[in-house]
Amino acid sequence: MGEHYFTRKPTARRRPLEFTAVLRGRSLSFHTDSAVFSRATVDAGTRLLIEAVEIGPHTSLLDLGCGYGAIGLAVAAAVDGATIVMTDVNHRAVALARRNATANGLRADVREGPLYEPLAALVFDHIAANPPIRAGKSVVHGIVEGAPDHLREGGSLWLVARTKQGAPSLQEKMCEVFGNAEIVARGGGFRVLRSRRAGNP
Repeated sequence: MGEHYFTRKPTARRRPLEFTAVLRGRSLSFHTDSAVFSRATVDAGTRLLIEAVEIGPHTSLLDLGCGYGAIGLAVAAAVDGATIVMTDVNHRAVALARRNATANGLRADVREGPLYEPLAALVFDHIAANPPIRAGKSVVHGIVEGAPDHLREGGSLWLVARTKQGAPSLQEKMCEVFGNAEIVARGGGFRVLRSRRAGNP
């Protein structure tokens, strides 16, 4: 059985790759490798999410399950004074995200561990993720259920999922936890969903 990108310590033979992508109007270079999600390019769902996230200057973003860092680094490059924290359970992905932050001259706090475990009591204005649907409902629902404890009042959870592979049930779960969930973008067979934590922004 092949390894998934949510494996803690990948043993797959390394296949390093580097590519450039334009995200939120900024050109970024990414080092990637085997056993990380979307190794050869920033996938369509992640791109849609990156463009949809509405984040103002000097606010904070958690890129949860960051992979090699596309979401967090795109926001870091495009948003003045943004505070970026990125986490992933995959040791190889964490090393790549750190390398990519340095290579692009961007500041990001990259932490290793499952879901919210590496964060202690940190809270954010925004949390964004492309959930690993193949990891199963317990992981995907864990992203939603754990989000309120790590969002400031008025903060937002942004998730992307395939319209025909989990988006409707994910939206229901977000609505169950937050009391609200809206579709903020559609494209390429994906939906970007947003829930807000109650309180003033």
